[in-house]
Amino acid sequence: MIFVDRCHCEAEGRGNLVVNLLQQDSHALLRRTRNDRKFKMIPFGDLKRQYVSIKGEVDAAVAKVFDDGWFILGKQGEEFEKEFAKYNGCKYAVGVGSGTEALHLSLIASGIGAGDEVLTVSNTAAFTVSAISFANAKPVFVDVDKDFYTIATDDIERHITKKTKAIIPVHLYGQSADMGPIIEIAKKHGLKVIEDACQAHGTEYKGQQVGSVGDTGCFSFYPSKNLGGYGDGGMITTNNPEIYEKLKMLRNGGQEKRYYHKIIGFNSRLDEIQAAILRVKLKYLDSWNAARQKNAALYDTLINNSKIIKPRKADYSSHNYHLYVIRTKERDRLQKHLERHGVQTLIHYPVPIHLQEAYRELNLGKGTCPVAETYADEILSLPMFPELTENEIGQVCEIINGF
Repeated sequence: MIFVDRCHCEAEGRGNLVVNLLQQDSHALLRRTRNDRKFKMIPFGDLKRQYVSIKGEVDAAVAKVFDDGWFILGKQGEEFEKEFAKYNGCKYAVGVGSGTEALHLSLIASGIGAGDEVLTVSNTAAFTVSAISFANAKPVFVDVDKDFYTIATDDIERHITKKTKAIIPVHLYGQSADMGPIIEIAKKHGLKVIEDACQAHGTEYKGQQVGSVGDTGCFSFYPSKNLGGYGDGGMITTNNPEIYEKLKMLRNGGQEKRYYHKIIGFNSRLDEIQAAILRVKLKYLDSWNAARQKNAALYDTLINNSKIIKPRKADYSSHNYHLYVIRTKERDRLQKHLERHGVQTLIHYPVPIHLQEAYRELNLGKGTCPVAETYADEILSLPMFPELTENEIGQVCEIINGF
């Protein structure tokens, strides 16, 4: 299989040759897939394949934690924070219990509280908005860009009031929000910018790692993430020393030192076992992201059905393809079609947050975020993980093309 950076080659004047090679090779793969009548089940994700590939390193790292006998706020966590901060291009990183807590504690550390409003999107995991609620603030929903599904920067300012204190752009599916205009708007109105990078480990915005652009960056290490542990975990990145010091206290009961509580805090700490595992996996993150990008390029090439809208990549962002999300007005029928042929898919996310029962007190009905609402009925996430094989992708595409 031939894989090349199509955009780079087009810049060099070789785009047509590259496209021809991709098409010739993809046609051969589809013929092989078509001739293989014994379709096998294809999972949406398969964490075991990745574990098997690094089993020795992971098992040794976990065994060392048990041998050391230190399980909370120890050397593994400290070293992982340093390594992740360096990888992310930030001065500081603070390990916490989950991606949700990364967002929650970032809001608290940024001074967000009761009576404040926080702008974000409605086409995200509910945990993004839960964090705003945990801070006793009010979520205000901005619609999304029609092409890239991230926050529509031209729709932000009309939602800003005297109560607005922060913006949480979500780097959705592995692609960065357009951070330049967001930072400009935030500076103009004196707002904090808290990046939800829980799906965007390793993604860059104009060459800069997401999570290092705003006041804080929030990451999840849920097992299915591009950098995932074998349990829950999260990380906050920042270049602000005051926020950093406050975050360290907030995650550990408000303690400045043991048993001396300077502020009211929480219990949200990344444990040593997860930190040890994540230290091993961080070394592979770039290669795993490259594998996802290769898989996405193959999907792009092989899917040939006029009913399907494939994902677009913004010029300002790299894309780690945490998810490969297509759209079709016949989404439910396509999902059942794929399921009948042994392909597992998911929907991220079927109900926009402003229409969820949990947020009915906001009294927001349909029409609040029309783009997000429309896309919620059309989006479908195909199998996507680094170890997904070319034949498996070919099988998925053959089934889609026959729909």
